[in-house]
Amino acid sequence: MAYRKNAKPSEAEMEVTLDSGIEISAEMPEDEAMTDEQLQNIVMGEIDDAQVYIDDIVSPERATAGQYYKGEPFGNEEEGRSQVVSMDVRDTVQAIMPSIMRVFFGSSSVVEFAPNGPEDVANAEQATDYVNYCLTRDNNLFFHAYAMFKDALIRKNGFGKVWWDEKETVKTYEIEGIDENAYMVLMSDPTVELREVEVEYGETEAMTPEGIATVIQTPVYSATVVRKTTEGRLNMQALPPEELLIDRRAKSMKDFSFIGHRRYMTVSELVQMGYEQDEVETLGFETQDDFEGNEEAFYRNPQATILGAGRTDVASRKVLYIEGYIYVDMDGDGIAELRKVCVGGTAFKLLHQEAVDDHPFFDFCPDPEPHTFFGMSIADVVMDIQRIKSSIMRNTLDSLAQSIYPRMGVVEGQASIEDVLNTEVGGIIRMKSPGAVQPFITPNVSQAAFPMLEYMDQVKESRTGINKASAGLDANALSGATATAVNATVTAAQQHIELICRMFAETGFKTLMDKSLKLLVKHQDKPRMVRLRNEFVPIDPRVWDADMDVVVNVALGTGSDEQKMGFLNVIAQKQEMILQQLGPMNNPLVSLGGYYNTLEQMLAIAGFKDVSQFFTDPKNFQPPAPTPPPPSPEAILAQVQAQSIQADIQKKAAELELRREDMLLKDDRERDKLDAEVMLKSAEIEAKYGSQVNTANIQALMQRDREFLRQQGELERSVIQAAQQQPIMPAPMESPVVLPPEGMM
Repeated sequence: MAYRKNAKPSEAEMEVTLDSGIEISAEMPEDEAMTDEQLQNIVMGEIDDAQVYIDDIVSPERATAGQYYKGEPFGNEEEGRSQVVSMDVRDTVQAIMPSIMRVFFGSSSVVEFAPNGPEDVANAEQATDYVNYCLTRDNNLFFHAYAMFKDALIRKNGFGKVWWDEKETVKTYEIEGIDENAYMVLMSDPTVELREVEVEYGETEAMTPEGIATVIQTPVYSATVVRKTTEGRLNMQALPPEELLIDRRAKSMKDFSFIGHRRYMTVSELVQMGYEQDEVETLGFETQDDFEGNEEAFYRNPQATILGAGRTDVASRKVLYIEGYIYVDMDGDGIAELRKVCVGGTAFKLLHQEAVDDHPFFDFCPDPEPHTFFGMSIADVVMDIQRIKSSIMRNTLDSLAQSIYPRMGVVEGQASIEDVLNTEVGGIIRMKSPGAVQPFITPNVSQAAFPMLEYMDQVKESRTGINKASAGLDANALSGATATAVNATVTAAQQHIELICRMFAETGFKTLMDKSLKLLVKHQDKPRMVRLRNEFVPIDPRVWDADMDVVVNVALGTGSDEQKMGFLNVIAQKQEMILQQLGPMNNPLVSLGGYYNTLEQMLAIAGFKDVSQFFTDPKNFQPPAPTPPPPSPEAILAQVQAQSIQADIQKKAAELELRREDMLLKDDRERDKLDAEVMLKSAEIEAKYGSQVNTANIQALMQRDREFLRQQGELERSVIQAAQQQPIMPAPMESPVVLPPEGMM
């Protein structure tokens, strides 16, 4: 039986082959390359399963946690009874958030890049500063981190996305009265488009080469200048939890089969991203609600529900757009690669697919569950306490209300019901007979509920670490206690928060910094001038190592700020003492750089970000040039000898120059006499014999000899000047003769 090329045999074919006794090769034929239709079918299955998992299982739990955070009713309230709701989830989250934000947005970096070699030390420091600059200046990292942290504390996980974005900026200017040179410069600029160009000719006066004034017509241009510039920037944002899809078998952001970001986008937004309008406008529909049926999205903002038909213009039609990342074998080599797959519409039409090396997502979880993607949030461990406390508080208030306004017994027809129902203080109850109205006294049992409320607060404290002492809400909570007891109480309460901060730093923040560095190294194609540490420096990430490790600052989670400051004070005192005893230069124990680092850490704990306002980094200090040692007597003697020789040479050169000048002057006088004699002799010959004498030829011959002498003098002068400029090296000193001692001869 012959098999089709690059196709696996079917089960029926395998059975026939085995029954026939034909030997089958153990090497299976290679798979064919996957088509876009096959890829779309695979993605559709993954998206459907992920949406069912998120919308039907995870989102309802997160929606319930959000309702508890807002203090919404539980749904078991009774008419006429107390409906108060305790706000334990919100109170706990609000107590934790300031500490977390202070840790991550203090003066020191929570995470930083570690160099892989000594040549990467400077680049690692610069990369840490520049990535933080891009995340805080180009993006509002504080706002996005606040949203992600709060989502993590309430809704199990907080999600974020980081990517490189190329933005086109268009600016329009109106220019008038520019000359032709400026106009040609604008025309040669590829980023400039000139519109509505108008040309007028003006008259200017100019001088011709012959010196004649003339009038020239010069063009003057006016136009509308449209400048389009494209600039790439690192972008990041916090994602609403319901927008992130992940397969139900995923264990982490690195161990998954499918992960994606779903959102509703308008046709206009998709066209701006680069898609063809004809391709995406048919995918849109006039939707009323985004993620209809998703409880989490609805309870976050119930007012966003549109009751009408909404916008009907094509550009405003909303399209379900999913940016997914899936491991799939497209080339048929048997190895699944990560591919970015973008689909649109409810039919998940494939719009774009390409191979990528990583996905842009990261997450934060305060209490990760091993081997499971979704962990537990603070709301998960406090919701039952909020429900119990709300029930106790409701019963307590009901008991108090019944003791203040007891139920009344009325003899029918013997008292006015309106007077009985009137709760006005001092109100009169009209009765036809005595005893027609009698109260049923209910004892107030609210005092018995207070110990139970305190017990529930203790349970919440043990779970979350948040108590009055750590939050500073009770002035008498630690009164009368020793310093050790106070420190133990506060430290124990802070351990929970520090553990959450450590988890956030080790997971989401490390991933964010690592992905940001790789994006900058990959996409930023030219240096950028930014201000880092009060200095403007050009940053070119192309020379950095994109595989630098991201490490968490070791100071995180090792005690309170007061303890750290006290310990740093002790270190600073020891360093000062060692520097005073052994000096700052070549000190075997302490250097100026180490002392500067101690001061920097102290200022960081105190909340000062700019250390340069107080101290100067020793690495930036340029010591003055060392004073040269005084010359030795031998060097002084050699210098004097050289100066004496130089003076003799100059003197002799001056004498030679003087003799040469005298010689030239004397030669000129002799030649002048000879010229005069030649003129007299020629005149005498012409007068006596009448013959013409060629005196010009005679003078030319004499002038040639004079020019030859002048050139010889200039050559001698240049030789003398060169000898004067050449430095005179002193003669080496002869070694003294050492005579052997007497008796050794």
